[in-house]
Amino acid sequence: MQDTWGKSSYSGHNGNCVEARQLDAVQVRDSQDPDGPVVSVTAGAWDRFLARVKAGGTERLTGI
Repeated sequence: MQDTWGKSSYSGHNGNCVEARQLDAVQVRDSQDPDGPVVSVTAGAWDRFLARVKAGGTERLTGI
């Protein structure tokens, strides 16, 4: 990840996606509202989140 905003290669072209970047933490925002709120999480929490999504465990993403 880098210091510029980027979208997943899996994102469609319908505009319904998020963008992420990494500075001191991983930041996530709504791609349709680039001046809106940004969620920041630690790199470790982001890695655990991605691992759960890849494993299909999206039904309960608490405590990550």
